[in-house]
Amino acid sequence: MAFTRLSSIILVSAIFRLILILYGEWQDTHMEVRYTDVDYLVFSDAASLMASGKSPFQRSTYRYSPLLAFLLMPNTFIHRSWGKFLFSASDLLVSFFINAILKLRGVPENLCVFSVICWLFNPFTFTIGTRGNCEPIVCATVLWILLCLMNGRVLQAAFWYGLIVHFRIYPVIYSLPILLILDPQVFQSGCRPALQKWSRTEQQSSSQGCWITRIARMFHPRFLMRCVLTRERILFGLISGAVFLFCTALFFCLYGWDFLHEALLYHLTRTDPRHNFSVYFYHIYLQYERKLLVVEKLISFLPQFIVQLVLILSFAQDLPFCFFVQTVAFVAFNKVVTAQYFVWFFCLLPLVLPWSNLKLNWKGLLCIIFWVGAQLHWLMWGYLLEFKGKNVFLQLWMASILFLAANTYLLISVIRNHRYSPVFTCLGTTNDDSRKLK
Repeated sequence: MAFTRLSSIILVSAIFRLILILYGEWQDTHMEVRYTDVDYLVFSDAASLMASGKSPFQRSTYRYSPLLAFLLMPNTFIHRSWGKFLFSASDLLVSFFINAILKLRGVPENLCVFSVICWLFNPFTFTIGTRGNCEPIVCATVLWILLCLMNGRVLQAAFWYGLIVHFRIYPVIYSLPILLILDPQVFQSGCRPALQKWSRTEQQSSSQGCWITRIARMFHPRFLMRCVLTRERILFGLISGAVFLFCTALFFCLYGWDFLHEALLYHLTRTDPRHNFSVYFYHIYLQYERKLLVVEKLISFLPQFIVQLVLILSFAQDLPFCFFVQTVAFVAFNKVVTAQYFVWFFCLLPLVLPWSNLKLNWKGLLCIIFWVGAQLHWLMWGYLLEFKGKNVFLQLWMASILFLAANTYLLISVIRNHRYSPVFTCLGTTNDDSRKLK
């Protein structure tokens, strides 16, 4: 009956997405404001160019892997909404992966269903795919990598990880926590890793510190050879790196420096003067006439790097939660922040909800109100700038600072109310004594 209930929920959400796609076609035809995301038009143009044997990078502002244009080639000979159906199908696939991951961790059925609903009926998520944004593909792949690791399929996880980093560069932030959890006491040849099951009781957080201790011990040569350079870590690094380099080399041979610059290098030194949620946009706007040095472009990564390192060393064992807080921090401190980026951590949110003490009480509601309110406040000034032509850049920048504060408050609240729960237990131990391992 539980499976039937979940299947019914997914079926309803699929019909809902189909209606939204059809409605989007009507709105695009009859209304001035389009439902379809402008990026989808860029994807479609690039796919059309590829279908005619040309480079997708002849389409200006196409800054994605050619794999995306390849997937959307049916837009030119089946229907222009092919990509929307593909992205929405990936959206539904995310719900299956969420349920599978939570089931593996022993989460009760009612919590699994609730977590799936939080993804399927989140306004940010059900509109992103139907408007033609490719992020659901990335979300589904990231969750599939987690599922592979939990089932001990390290080589398969490495393949998909190398592919998705090529497809969309941001999942590179997950590389260090993945390598950290490939512990020789957990992953052994011929043995499936033991998973720590969900529990209503709060886990002791003392095991978090052992990762910091292990990082310090890594500098010892004997420990480096015996415990750090393990078979699983070496294979994961080699396979994921080989897949990434193969895809990069292949498309470099096909499309040359246009591909390398637009799909990869551009994102490292990006200076976008257009207004967005990031606190950096105003500085970039003011300095846009002066060509920024490469060092100035790269220095904005320093806050991201520091925050990422702290979060990884603190929560690497609790891998889904580590991915979640990493992504929230990465988006909050990024040079460019748009609404589509929120989907990156919304797909991970259902994986941490069963371990969160944040409910829909005053604490949970305060987080939601502060985050949504700061976003709506920003959108008000963005509307005045974009549609009314008013000079409100300073006010918009102040709204961006408030939104960064809201993201920071949300991140701290989630961490403080999370029940720390490592995904894996060391082989030969029980859930009770695994917490005592160093």
